Amino acid sequence: MSGANRGSAASEHHNQENMLSRLRGSLKTRAAAAAAASENQENLPPKQAANRTVLGALQNNQLNKTQNQRGAKQESSQPLSCKNEDFGKSCYDKPSAKQPAFQIHVDEPDGACTRKPQQAVETVTGKPTVEESPLAISNTVARLRQPLATIDIPSAMDVSFDSPMDMSVIEGEEKPVNVNEVPEYAAEIHAYLREMEVKTRPKAGYMKKQPDITNSMRAILVDWLVEVGEEYKLQNETLYLAVNYIDRFLSSMSVLRGKLQLVGTAAMLLASKFEEIYPPEVAEFVYITDDTYTKKQVLRMEHLVLKVLSFDLAAPTIHQFLTQYFLHQSVSKQVESLSMYLGELSLVDSDPFLKYLPSQTAAAAYILANNTVTGGSWPKSLVEMSGYSLEDLMPCVEDLHKMYLNATQHAQQSVREKYKGPKYHEVSSIQAPATLLLN
Repeated sequence: MSGANRGSAASEHHNQENMLSRLRGSLKTRAAAAAAASENQENLPPKQAANRTVLGALQNNQLNKTQNQRGAKQESSQPLSCKNEDFGKSCYDKPSAKQPAFQIHVDEPDGACTRKPQQAVETVTGKPTVEESPLAISNTVARLRQPLATIDIPSAMDVSFDSPMDMSVIEGEEKPVNVNEVPEYAAEIHAYLREMEVKTRPKAGYMKKQPDITNSMRAILVDWLVEVGEEYKLQNETLYLAVNYIDRFLSSMSVLRGKLQLVGTAAMLLASKFEEIYPPEVAEFVYITDDTYTKKQVLRMEHLVLKVLSFDLAAPTIHQFLTQYFLHQSVSKQVESLSMYLGELSLVDSDPFLKYLPSQTAAAAYILANNTVTGGSWPKSLVEMSGYSLEDLMPCVEDLHKMYLNATQHAQQSVREKYKGPKYHEVSSIQAPATLLLN
């Protein structure tokens, strides 16, 4: 019995060891399987996040049952109710008591008036399908935002003056407006110019104090500036301003004859910058002097002229006063051109015209031109406007008449050549009257 008991105990102990070994093996197998499963899960690629459409609809993320069960409380606590739901359905199908803070207004194209407005909004804000892309949504928005159509006015519609759709306003805007026609301020403007011409006038006898230049040299310089103005198509006012700058500069500074052209070039450059919309470049002024002076010399002389003139470049000229006279008392185009021609002739000779004010020379040119073409004289309206009587202007008229008679024999002919063209009605070809019959 003892032997049998021992055998049975040994066999039972062996069976227990076999059972433990099988259990341990099964645990190892389960652990290995679990480890392999976790490794396989780590090797799986992560779930791709859904692409967000810029300024488009919020995308509806599909959630499985377990996520819906676990995240139900979390979603109920979030402030945005449309975060994980269909924006096009939940936000529009479910009526709410409060009105939204912002509304989307989409301009509909022509012919879309019959469509329901909610359709356009749902097209923009609806959930994009798998086939739709952000580009397709942006193209849809672009098609909806087309410009409005033009308004066709029926022929039977009243567009008279009393109608709010008066078309005569457009025609009135197209008419050119002369900025000089300001009757409300004309008297004040004229008084201001008369005051400034005294402050910006050069000295009449400055040439006597110049040691190296003469009146004939100055006449040659002015004649050359007339050609420069025609070459670069500059305004006549630019020429008058340049001559004023030259005379004012020579009234204060002594200049050698070798630098006189440099002074004239710098004065023309300043006048161009002051008057012209597109003034010539400094290099072009160097070029017209045949490279006699360098760019640096021209700029230095420009600086010196500005200092001598105290940067006061707005000087009244004969051209400005003639323009005022023409606006106040209209004359023919031929009389206007002849007055301009006589005014430019007075620029060439400093003696005796520097002793007259620009307003006086302009009035004398008006009188002489009007008498030459029409036989008229100085009208009473201009006497009241300017304050000059015919007797006050007679000395300047006589000097201008002498110059007009001798224009064909003058050494400088640029002004006559300029006014021979059709632009100025060929007034330089008009024969000057031998005697003046003014009344």
